[in-house]
Amino acid sequence: MKALSLIALSLAAVLAAPPSSAARATLPIYDAEQLTQACDTGLAQAKSLVKRIESVPLAKARVGTVLHQWNRLYIALENLEGPVYILNSVSPEEKVRDAGDKCLIKINVFSTELYQNEKLFERIRAVKARHPVDQKLRQDLLEAFEDTGVALVGEKRARMKDILQRLEKLRLEFEKNIRDNKSKVSFTSEDMKGLPADYLARAKRDEQGNYLLGFNYPEYEPFMENAENGEARRRYQFAFVNRGTAKNMELLTETIKLRQEIAALYGMESFADFVIRRRMAEKPQAVLKFLEQVKAAVEAKERQEIQELTALKAERSGKQLAETKLERWDVGYFQAQIKKARFSIDEEALRKNFPVEATLQWVLEVSQNLYGIRFERAEVPVWHPELRYYDVKDAKSGKFLGGAYLDLFPREGKYGHAAVFPVRAVSTLAGRRPISVLVTNFNRQGLKYSEVETFWHEFGHLLHGVLSDTRYAPHAGTSVERDFVEAPSQMFEEWARRKESTAVLAKVCATCPPLDDDLLKRLGEARRYGKGILYARQHLYAGYDMALSSARPSEPQALWEKMEGATALGYIPGTQFAGSFGHLMSGYAAGYYGYMWSEVIGLDMLSPYGKNIMDAQIGQRYRQTILARGSERKGMQMVRQFLGREPSPEAFFAEITGRRH
Repeated sequence: MKALSLIALSLAAVLAAPPSSAARATLPIYDAEQLTQACDTGLAQAKSLVKRIESVPLAKARVGTVLHQWNRLYIALENLEGPVYILNSVSPEEKVRDAGDKCLIKINVFSTELYQNEKLFERIRAVKARHPVDQKLRQDLLEAFEDTGVALVGEKRARMKDILQRLEKLRLEFEKNIRDNKSKVSFTSEDMKGLPADYLARAKRDEQGNYLLGFNYPEYEPFMENAENGEARRRYQFAFVNRGTAKNMELLTETIKLRQEIAALYGMESFADFVIRRRMAEKPQAVLKFLEQVKAAVEAKERQEIQELTALKAERSGKQLAETKLERWDVGYFQAQIKKARFSIDEEALRKNFPVEATLQWVLEVSQNLYGIRFERAEVPVWHPELRYYDVKDAKSGKFLGGAYLDLFPREGKYGHAAVFPVRAVSTLAGRRPISVLVTNFNRQGLKYSEVETFWHEFGHLLHGVLSDTRYAPHAGTSVERDFVEAPSQMFEEWARRKESTAVLAKVCATCPPLDDDLLKRLGEARRYGKGILYARQHLYAGYDMALSSARPSEPQALWEKMEGATALGYIPGTQFAGSFGHLMSGYAAGYYGYMWSEVIGLDMLSPYGKNIMDAQIGQRYRQTILARGSERKGMQMVRQFLGREPSPEAFFAEITGRRH
């Protein structure tokens, strides 16, 4: 079916579907020409819906005439943007990804004009909403319009429009420079000493027999943890950190200046003030205070861990401790050595314990038992043969809840990290069910334990999307505050650690080596090892992000050199980490602190389960209170309801200091 027909049908379904309909909806798979056609047609149809809302007389601005129609407009735009956004990130065809870049720029132009539309703003403001969900949508929309510049006057509004459109172009170019970087780093057989045999067998080689390694995580991380040659690790880390190319530093520099200008347009001191006023933290001062608490909690532990790693390096090199310097490219390797020696944990060997298929079935089975749902494999059109798709249904009623795509393995041109793309939002008002796409870059031979935790983390995001059951599409799933959005997924990582949930792995994989009490204990000890270095690094990232979003940010590269240079391991001359730090260009700007802020909440939300993490009754209450509600209520309101009290940071600080058991 041609893309034009697909878009027309999807929009027709939105306009005609009764609230009771809940049939499976899948994503259209476009080639480059179809994507471009779909983009133009979809935007034209969205514009017609805008005119429909504009034509509502102010005296007749009601929930039904305005907010319900906005929901239809949002859905129509999402029917276009959802497929385009995911294909732009994961399509094997470079032409499709390039066409996606162009379409996303057009969508950004449309969205900016949409939220600067005074007629729409006036009609939303005129609505008298009584139901709390309607009131929340009205308030959310008013804030979105205000943050896009509708209340700015004359040249200021036009300038805001130009800035937002330029920022989107900068973001897309920044991501493309990382995603499409096809550079390889060459290593000799001697450089590869220490790497597992299956890793060596999979690696590409040139005509001279040298190994050629790229920037996918299944290539990079095992090398940094296993390669015995420190100089080889240095070369690889240097190339990896600089994979964004020098051009990305130019793009970031321009981005920071434009964000400063946004703050000035609104009469605010900093971009952080502009952003955080809409978040749980509310003010930059609250974030900075939190970061100081994190720093105080991990400083001593970081120093202790660095001393231990330095001592091991000195011992292995035959040098005196005073003559030995631990380099940043040494950390992963010597941490892995300590985990092997102290806890008998070999991350590479653990891949046999966690085959990808078995780990997936484990995650599915636990999710089904905990939340009263079923995952049913189905054949649908996909953008790559390795993809799989599942219908998600309520186990008791058989009701279709949503769809889940899983794109698990690396390939050239694909988004290089792990993430969930909420490409289709639920709306009970429109009889619309959600779709989420889980994207990872896992080793096909199996997962090391940190990757198992990543799997559970990302699956937490997926569940937040497909189990959402909100009235309005703009409130669906992960639309919550940015400093709350990670909490459900960080919480879900715990099911990769507990005896009650890990026992399910043995049921779905009879051939997997057992996770007995001793191994689980050692895995826990190994996981807690290195928390000082880990959270000190997270503190650095969050602090750097806040500094770039401050009232008077320094030039990004100079600021990074200063801030990383002040850390225990120092700055590596010639590296440009910020050029590959994609969060700085995305919705996490002035928000990277949210990973740790969310973790405070995520760890605390485990408390109702007590010692029985497989308590389905608590799971159902969590599903209905948190996952199903999306952003229909403020994050803190939902958390208080689930906990029955104010949240506490106690579990978080115990976790980051390594005293959590």
